[in-house]
Amino acid sequence: MKKYILIVLLIGLFTAVSGQKKGLPAIPIDSTYGLLTNPYVQMESTQAINDMYNFKFERSMSHFRYLKKEYGWHPLPYFLMGLNYWWRILPNFNNYQYDDTFYAYMDTAMVLAERLHEDYNKVEGAFFLAATHAFKGRLHSERHDWGRAAAAGKSAMNYLEECRGNGDLSPELLFGDALFNYYAEWVPENYPLLKPIMAIFPDGDKEKGMEQLKLVARNAFYTRTEAQYYLMRISYFEEHDMMHAMQLAEYLHETFPHNAYFHRFYTRLLYQSGRYDLAVKESRSMINRIDSTMAGYEYNSGRYAAFFIGHINEMRGNMDEAKKYFKLAMEYGEYAEATDMGYYIYAVLHLGRIALREEDKELAEQYFKKVKKLTKRSHSANREARERLSNL
Repeated sequence: MKKYILIVLLIGLFTAVSGQKKGLPAIPIDSTYGLLTNPYVQMESTQAINDMYNFKFERSMSHFRYLKKEYGWHPLPYFLMGLNYWWRILPNFNNYQYDDTFYAYMDTAMVLAERLHEDYNKVEGAFFLAATHAFKGRLHSERHDWGRAAAAGKSAMNYLEECRGNGDLSPELLFGDALFNYYAEWVPENYPLLKPIMAIFPDGDKEKGMEQLKLVARNAFYTRTEAQYYLMRISYFEEHDMMHAMQLAEYLHETFPHNAYFHRFYTRLLYQSGRYDLAVKESRSMINRIDSTMAGYEYNSGRYAAFFIGHINEMRGNMDEAKKYFKLAMEYGEYAEATDMGYYIYAVLHLGRIALREEDKELAEQYFKKVKKLTKRSHSANREARERLSNL
């Protein structure tokens, strides 16, 4: 619930680049000192951006440093370097090692964006000011630093209106419109208690937001993959459109095969849609990449992958393999300090079920008691564990 209260109060955390207030004229884009729509800069940046999303972080940073040398007066290179570190953080928010570097690059981009905004290019400066504040706010919220998240969100919102109405000139500037339109309608629909708070915002339009997001995903340069990422998540979590989410996840994984986040999301959808042979193949690939210490592949991803293999083997009657991988899922969960998360809990529960099936009541009791300890009484796994224990 806190997550959606924050969305409502700080809609700028989602709407990094535009606003929706009515009645104010759009500010025309000044091409002087602008890089967002410069095709030469885009050509220079293409491989580096692709490398970033493919988790070739150092190769990406090498070219971003070249951009900094060429365009060090502009916030773009520093923002991209900050985004590089954001994608190092994204697969596992329990990893704090990149926070300071991420904030440093975003802060530098912010200083340069303020100068750009005040003296040279108001709209492009506003774009980067809103975007940097929004990304900082997102990380503050993940860190449960609500005060700083609120301040960042408020600052982002201060620059949103200045970008309004320029989506036709640059699809980058449509990204925020899209997210605002979607979530401004979705939040009150799903959280009626927040309707009075939402009344302070302009009306949203989910259908329009999705269409705008698809337009950005097709036509934008810098925000294209971010738009595809949000489309994938919205399709899965909010719209429950497994087919569309799968199409996007498969495309993103095939386009960026070394991106650990996209790999994990794709594998999860394979498992949930019953494509078990491919789910096992991709899960094993994830575990191999963890063992090879590939960038972004960490214990949290292993928890997912091992559970998928364990459950698929259980359904196929391969109990020895099932037990092996459920135990591995537990190991990964403990290494990741994620013993309160679903796939860890259900790995323990499934081990209890298997022990019961094998008539090892003592071991089954240990697993079911562990589930009870890990979960609240209202949790479905807790209810099952209590029922199983009462029948032992």
